[in-house]
Amino acid sequence: MPVISTSVLRRTVFGAAGAAAAGVGYASLIERNAFVLREATMPVLRPGSAPLRVLHISDLHMTPGQKLKQQWLRELDRLEPDLVINTGDNLSHQKAVPAVVQSLGGLLSRPGLFVFGSNDYFAPVPKNPLKYFDKNHKRVHGAPLPWKDLRAAFTERGWLDLTHTRRDIEVGGIRIASAGVDDPHLQRDRYDTIAGAPNPLADLRIGLTHSPEPRVLDRFADDGYDLILAGHTHGGQLCLPGYGALVTNCDIDRSRVKGPSKWGAHTRLHVSAGIGTSPWAPYRFCCRPEATLLTLVAVPPKQPAADSGHGVSTSQAVAR
Repeated sequence: MPVISTSVLRRTVFGAAGAAAAGVGYASLIERNAFVLREATMPVLRPGSAPLRVLHISDLHMTPGQKLKQQWLRELDRLEPDLVINTGDNLSHQKAVPAVVQSLGGLLSRPGLFVFGSNDYFAPVPKNPLKYFDKNHKRVHGAPLPWKDLRAAFTERGWLDLTHTRRDIEVGGIRIASAGVDDPHLQRDRYDTIAGAPNPLADLRIGLTHSPEPRVLDRFADDGYDLILAGHTHGGQLCLPGYGALVTNCDIDRSRVKGPSKWGAHTRLHVSAGIGTSPWAPYRFCCRPEATLLTLVAVPPKQPAADSGHGVSTSQAVAR
């Protein structure tokens, strides 16, 4: 057996430790604040429909002092979306409601739909990161958060709370049938309260859920929804080049942990990688914080709503 000198071993250990420290520093100081806008085109509208621009935001995990995040969010109103969809986990601090409302700014004056996630109801708590690899680990909730204040702020500005509710709206001449459930991650989903086929006269049928749990996605798909939007996964938050997300933090498979895909024969799914992180796990690696501008277009004539292959035909997500 070859003998490794003490100096070589010491250099190896120090080198590995230095690389690990550099990786943590990059993930927590740089990439966590490297916000990016993704764009995707999804064919889900009835033939002949005009395009609809939908801004999907999720998982802000806001604390009052996050000025870079707040400034970036304020700039999103310049996109002038037709519809804003927020899939939850807005808060990470008892006093974060004003920061969320002020950051969303002009977006709250546009048509909007929302559901809440676990970190709208309860503050995050420290946990062993290895627990994310155990889907059945016992969850510990933090202090209650002022979700009722946030809900009031959203609804007073005109956004619609879809928690266990069905609503029909018209945006940009497009008739939309929408419905949502409370957070499946907390086992709060009660799909039976919204079960059944949506309005057959609608040009688009949208379902909202915070966590993309297959049991909920299946129900939306079976009822005939064209598009489901979710968050929660953070895109894996820590990803490896060539491999992708290490975990999804729910029962969805890793291939659908973020971005557009299809669910079943006729339903499209979009999972946002989210904008923030828990303050107890403030890092991202190969998974930049994001919002997504979805351009919804008509299904091509003589073609089913879900064509062959994984994902969408023209929706190469791009950053800018």
